[in-house]
Amino acid sequence: MKMNWELEKVFMPLVQITMLAGRTADQKRMIAKRVTDALVEEAGARREAIVVAFHEVSKESYASGGELMIDKAPAK
Repeated sequence: MKMNWELEKVFMPLVQITMLAGRTADQKRMIAKRVTDALVEEAGARREAIVVAFHEVSKESYASGGELMIDKAPAK
């Protein structure tokens, strides 16, 4: 069990963000910074231990309300 605790100290918390593809590297940098800042401030997490992983999916692979995003009308 000691090893699990040590891994947890190194790699926790882990935040996974799933979103449609298309954000720039600068946008993802800002999102990662803001998520990290929130966890440091609100949860007392150590900045260097916070991992933010982005999972980008295509509109063909993402559905909301039972409808693929590619089939939805653009937001007005």
